[in-house]
Amino acid sequence: MDEFEFIASYLAPLAGPGGLGLKDDAALFKPEVGKDLVITKDTMVEGVHFPHGHYGKRTAEKLLRVNLSDLAAKGAMPIGYLLSIVWPHSVDQNVFKDFASGLASIQKAYRFKLLGGDTTSTRGPMVVTATLIGEVPEGKMVKRSGAQLGDEVWVSGTIGDAHLGVRQVLGKPIDPKPKSANVKKFEDAYFRPEPRLTFGQALRDYANSCVDVSDGLIADAGHVAQASNKKLEIDLSNVPLSKAVQEWAGQDVDRLKALVTAGDDYELVFTAASENATNILAEADKVNLQITKIGTVSKGSSIHVSDKNGKIIEFEHTGHKHF
Repeated sequence: MDEFEFIASYLAPLAGPGGLGLKDDAALFKPEVGKDLVITKDTMVEGVHFPHGHYGKRTAEKLLRVNLSDLAAKGAMPIGYLLSIVWPHSVDQNVFKDFASGLASIQKAYRFKLLGGDTTSTRGPMVVTATLIGEVPEGKMVKRSGAQLGDEVWVSGTIGDAHLGVRQVLGKPIDPKPKSANVKKFEDAYFRPEPRLTFGQALRDYANSCVDVSDGLIADAGHVAQASNKKLEIDLSNVPLSKAVQEWAGQDVDRLKALVTAGDDYELVFTAASENATNILAEADKVNLQITKIGTVSKGSSIHVSDKNGKIIEFEHTGHKHF
């Protein structure tokens, strides 16, 4: 099967009207009046962002989910995407259908379509890139740079399940094994993170800044601090963990530090004025989403992490670095 047969067989059925049946060299797209476009792009490399040999549905799903998480952090909703796939020469063609089924399942769940892209092959690892296009009402995108003095720092969901998930996928021991461990739950947290799109839309009216947790909670909170020229003070003891992750980490500071620097959580870290807390909690309740206050914003331009006794916690690294 050559490039054009792959596109016609597996990708063209995923295309929306703007994709022109994937028969042209470009897509045609017209944004709605009164909307701003929000565009994000993520690349995943075999052996770096997903395990070697995982070419199928789960990798396709994760590619779109992590991009959707970026849109969620901006308060945007997806409307389409561009896709680039670099297949290793060694890939069995049976994988193509499985990969396309992963794309289709996410498109259906979140109601957006493929607009176009490119495919090729290489002797090296698989590389996949998605460029997602979303929209927000004009002027309503939530930026990293908006944190204000006195804001509260919040995070959605729980942190660390994906860290145990990748250990499970790579065959590394999870010791001690949590009594309430659910292997599938850990693996789903890694491969199938839930983009907080509906809650992200609600934050347009209440949050001053927001970022999704891809590189690690501490690293991504640090991105907000730097962009906003403010200090984010975080209490490590307030970071929400699932029951199983709590059992694994216990009171071990090194394990707790690993959880907040590992990344792949794809939850939202945001700052908001305290007077908005009641409304934010109500919006989270509407979508059955746990949110937790983990700190405050003060003068400075850095990240400041302490334990429940106020003791400063130092980090050799705060999260994943891409190079």
